[in-house]
Amino acid sequence: MTDTTADHRESYPPSAEFAAAANADATLYQRAAAERDVFWAEQAGRLHWDQPWTQVLDWSDAPVAKWFVDGKLNVAYNCVDRHVLDGHGDQVAIHWEGEPGDSRDITYTELLAEVSRAANYLTVLGLEAGDRVAIYMPMVPEAIVSMLACARLGLTHSVVFAGFSPTALRQRVDDASARLIITTDGQWRRGKAAPLKEAVDEALYANGDVPHSVEHVLVVRRTDIEVPWTEGRDLWWHETVARASPEHAPRAFDAEHPLFILYTSGTTGKPKGILHTTGGYLTQAAYTHHNVFDHKAGQDVYWCTADIGWVTGHTYIVYGPLSNRVTQVVYEGTPNFPDEHRHWQIVEKYGVSIYYTAPTLVRTFMKWGREIPAAHDLSSIRLLGSVGEPINPEAWRWYREVIGASTAPIVDTWWQTETGAIMISPLPGVTAAKPGAAMTPLPGISALVVDEEGKPVRLGETEANGYLVLDQPWPSMLRGIWGDMQRYRATYWQRYAEQGWYFAGDGAKLDADGDLWVLGRVDDVMNVSGHRISTAEVESALVGHSGVAEAAVVGASDDTTGQGIVAFVILTAEAKDTGAALVGELKAEVSREISPIARPREIHVVPELPKTRSGKIMRRLLRDVAEGRDLGDTSTLVDPNVFEAIRAGRS
Repeated sequence: MTDTTADHRESYPPSAEFAAAANADATLYQRAAAERDVFWAEQAGRLHWDQPWTQVLDWSDAPVAKWFVDGKLNVAYNCVDRHVLDGHGDQVAIHWEGEPGDSRDITYTELLAEVSRAANYLTVLGLEAGDRVAIYMPMVPEAIVSMLACARLGLTHSVVFAGFSPTALRQRVDDASARLIITTDGQWRRGKAAPLKEAVDEALYANGDVPHSVEHVLVVRRTDIEVPWTEGRDLWWHETVARASPEHAPRAFDAEHPLFILYTSGTTGKPKGILHTTGGYLTQAAYTHHNVFDHKAGQDVYWCTADIGWVTGHTYIVYGPLSNRVTQVVYEGTPNFPDEHRHWQIVEKYGVSIYYTAPTLVRTFMKWGREIPAAHDLSSIRLLGSVGEPINPEAWRWYREVIGASTAPIVDTWWQTETGAIMISPLPGVTAAKPGAAMTPLPGISALVVDEEGKPVRLGETEANGYLVLDQPWPSMLRGIWGDMQRYRATYWQRYAEQGWYFAGDGAKLDADGDLWVLGRVDDVMNVSGHRISTAEVESALVGHSGVAEAAVVGASDDTTGQGIVAFVILTAEAKDTGAALVGELKAEVSREISPIARPREIHVVPELPKTRSGKIMRRLLRDVAEGRDLGDTSTLVDPNVFEAIRAGRS
């Protein structure tokens, strides 16, 4: 990709006009540093609490935090009811744009009625606070309604990305013991209706006679395709929820009541169920959405392009924005259907002023060419955001110039499924942002870059590189891994147990000014288009093929997706290497087992894998091979000559 950007400054301060009207100013940092608990109590005060808390933070059972102890609130009330009661019922909450071109505007009054109906019907099904509900849906309004109805009733939802396979769905349903699955008949993908209810049936019958916890499957009609049906278990949304009463009285839940479980890739094949609770999570979601995106209720039109299957969709489509009385765009489809103009047509149609997307998509837009956005009036855009992985400086500058008319501040946000909300980001009215840098922790958040021993890296050294740690608890932090607290402690807290720090799994560096740059994953989790996929999951899918004896997978840098998946496989003695046909089969196997997102970019059949004497596969060296670098130290290998065979296999 060539850079045609003329404006090559090292940093970009906000304009005086933007800074003057911004929600956040520099005093926010001072207030947070002076009295952290008082600061977070102030942020929590932006919400409606049915019962006040008695203590801001109880860290006595570290690493499990309790925030806003004894406080009680209802998340759905905070996201919907209170705006209607405050007289904003006619404000549009969601401009929903369907992929085929259909659209709906849903006001806060209408959203409240829909959420109440769903809550009433879920109660009819016998669901009670603390029960788990799996939501396996594309980006339709009923998906958001379902999440809010669960939150309203104290049901813990587990949203499973609608692109995941039946196997992945079953794994998550079983782990959470979900009593209900909410889904659609199918989903639109590039003009075609793809079945989804069918995948639910496949998931529920996947293990033969092995029983599951699911009592009902609630189905939204979206594509009108035929669906398999089990009488008594399966229920149509339009015959049940749509006929329920539009009035429902919410009840308050404890600040630590489990709000949702969201599964994320682990370094073993089994996904981790990240648990988030109610009060602290909603406090930080609302605080960050208000200050990082500079959102002005009743004025801005906000669009986060994520899917609700990922944490970005939870925090920055559902809970953060709606708690701040947003008017937002929710789009069902892909960015290039029916053509590459789709996103910019939507921006134009609704007058989007805040646009939050992933670096992968920005790089895709760059490949498509600037003449596509240039054909549209994007003058409504006043702020841009980036999420999912570090954004490279070239893409950052292009994004600002071409999409932001060289004036819109960019908030490059670092956070994780585990952190629940944004942790490190520029404040758009304060920070002179540097292309590619996450900059500094938000007010109220504390992070360090440290070495292996936990000593903070020192500025002034040529490269102040190290590991990113969070040294203070934060309100939206995960409260554990569902059903496996031992794994929670081992995964996030063991590395710096002595200091009591959370290890984020990312490398980072500090520049000469002390600004923070995130360098990406240091463990065996790959970041593909902002989606975290573990090497173990992909290896397990490959070895599931009868012809594969062993597999090693690495993430190699990729101009478009950030990382591309590169696999090295050894075949069984019986298997025949049919070249491209076999590679195609293996790629299809991974797509089927995990998701098309996890489909490897390259698969190489090799005679041997590089292993240490203890039998550990040296993925670091495979990454060097995949990225065409000279090999590092190979002295620990049983057979250093193995690379000649691997290179031959690649060529």
